[in-house]
Amino acid sequence: MKRPALALLLAAALGAPAPAEPQRPDIAYGAYQRGDYKAALAEAKKRLSANPKDVAAMTLLGRLYTEGAGVKRDRKQALDWYRRAADAGGAEGAYLFGAAALLGTGMEPDRGLARAYLDKAGAQNHGPALNLLGEMALDNDGVTPDFPKALDYFRRGAEAGDADAAYALGKLYKSGKGVPEDPMEAAVWFEKAVDGEHVPAMVELAIMQFNGLGLAKDETAAAALFRRAAQKGNAVAQNRLAYLLAEGRGVEKNLAEARRWRDQAASAGLIDARLDVLLAQVAEAQKPKK
Repeated sequence: MKRPALALLLAAALGAPAPAEPQRPDIAYGAYQRGDYKAALAEAKKRLSANPKDVAAMTLLGRLYTEGAGVKRDRKQALDWYRRAADAGGAEGAYLFGAAALLGTGMEPDRGLARAYLDKAGAQNHGPALNLLGEMALDNDGVTPDFPKALDYFRRGAEAGDADAAYALGKLYKSGKGVPEDPMEAAVWFEKAVDGEHVPAMVELAIMQFNGLGLAKDETAAAALFRRAAQKGNAVAQNRLAYLLAEGRGVEKNLAEARRWRDQAASAGLIDARLDVLLAQVAEAQKPKK
């Protein structure tokens, strides 16, 4: 299983529970978002003094120690705060602690501990935690993948709004792994992932749109999706967009732009001799006739 880097896991928004009415702004997290880390630290500690079970404040402290924001970076302290938040019922703290245990970040890898804490988060419909549980079911400690369990986790994660889970579900339906192959169902889940700005899902959906697989053939829509993914740095999308621009399919033919996207894909390691030949042929055909 290819596991996500902890830096990506930490990019998730803090999963604080909804405040009681009347709603009041989260001053600590607001300070964090503004980059005023000292104020965020002080406010989080102040809140914990008033309420030792304030899971949002504990999770924020964990994040500050993880990033070294306003305090000296301290992985052990961060994990302690995440675990305390999780044990007090915080879904985000349970997710972050479980992910650290799975990845062996700041502690020895411990799949049993990871599963226990990810289950705590998943029980509260925490999308990223459900996605990780799905990945664990696919990996299944190196033995036969548990597809029914993975599908259940991915579906729950996708329905909770996690784009990674929606993408994983789409991949299973597209490949027919654990479920009957179903391009239409795959396209539905890829579209949900694209709504969450999931770049690999953009590429998958664009390929399906271009070929009319699982949804109506639409080269223009496919080109637009390839462009979105290309602009976000995806080398495959940059390569495919270069082809479309060279051939004028779904977009107006533009050799100069095609070359630029070809070069960006190549700089990322995607070398395509066939594309080089096509661009040379297009350039030759555009030369004025003598």
